[in-house]
Amino acid sequence: QVQVVESGGALVQAGGSLRLSCAASGRIFSINDMGWYRQAPGKQRELVAGITADGSTNYGYSVKGRFTVSRDNAKNTTYLQMNNLKPEDTAVYYCNFAILLQNGLYKPYRGRGTQVTVSS
Repeated sequence: QVQVVESGGALVQAGGSLRLSCAASGRIFSINDMGWYRQAPGKQRELVAGITADGSTNYGYSVKGRFTVSRDNAKNTTYLQMNNLKPEDTAVYYCNFAILLQNGLYKPYRGRGTQVTVSS
């Protein structure tokens, strides 16, 4: 069984920084793409950042230049460094992994999310 767990969410003042982590555990052969998404109350889920197995990254327009995604393959973990946070960054942040299982199939896994609240 595979588990994906986010951590690091908190209440922070505008202009501050946070570092989110997301780790996968269980019967994992490897992880392909890793992605961060967020959803604020009353809004659609949006892509925040993604990183491929070879380290290529992409970012949502609203976070470019402020957020940085990285990964540690040895730890099956991805990180989201968030700087210069704004009140509009307030949301539940989720990570999503494309995990290669021992049966040779890729399967998406998502965590339960971690709350980030930015006060003005």
